[in-house]
Amino acid sequence: MNESLAHLNLGQPTAYPTQYDASLLQGVPRQLNRTPIGLAEGQPLPFHGDDIWHGYELSWLNSNGLPQVAVAEFRVPATSTNLIESKSFKLYLNSFNDSRWPSWHAVSEQLSIDLSQCAGAPVGVQLSTVQQAQRKAFGDLPGHCIDDQPIEITSYEYSPELLKLSSHDIVEETLHSHLLKSNCLITNQPDWGSVLIRYRGPAVDHAALLRYIVSFRHHNEFHEQCVERLYMDIKERLQPEQLTVYARYTRRGGLDINPFRSDFEPTPESVRLSRQ
Repeated sequence: MNESLAHLNLGQPTAYPTQYDASLLQGVPRQLNRTPIGLAEGQPLPFHGDDIWHGYELSWLNSNGLPQVAVAEFRVPATSTNLIESKSFKLYLNSFNDSRWPSWHAVSEQLSIDLSQCAGAPVGVQLSTVQQAQRKAFGDLPGHCIDDQPIEITSYEYSPELLKLSSHDIVEETLHSHLLKSNCLITNQPDWGSVLIRYRGPAVDHAALLRYIVSFRHHNEFHEQCVERLYMDIKERLQPEQLTVYARYTRRGGLDINPFRSDFEPTPESVRLSRQ
């Protein structure tokens, strides 16, 4: 394990908090993963985007002691110094459970203040009532699903060299797969997800792309790091003129993480998939 990650609560026995405690939040420097994939510190990033988090287990007490529950959306910019470590995020949200807050606005403001401080950049927070959240139907990733191909898979080890073009004709495509799986960098727990790839450039070989996505199956890295690795591998090896990589991971401990990286389009509205 990288010594810079040794302080994290992840993978360690943990006492759950009973009162609000912002000190529970722990950040992981993004640069730890960016340097190995060719993104030098201090240089402009080749992409923009956000990490879109959803919290389904947020609760607190109002001034009268009556429990409140909310579904939360958090947007952490890709330009932030740190990503937010997920177990610390869960513990931090749990610390609201038995604390009294005067209003929903006060909770939202405190969340933004604490998360922004941990990330090192402004973090957007939106709270919804259960009734509001229930009005949002499940969605789907746009474009062509590449999963139903009659191909044989013989390796599940990360292999960027699998990527290749089918032709040098310039095309615009939106592709997606539900077969993304990686593993937590520290605990080795499986992380399940769907990934969208939208590009303009030489035509990508769909079978090769699917083999490459499946090659993450035994790979250990945080969600945000996997998406940036996907982006950089495709950009460097296939050289599209424009590229978006967007993953939507299933939740664990009441949180899901959905990193979006692009060099040409803004972060979209969040659409929850059926596995989330």
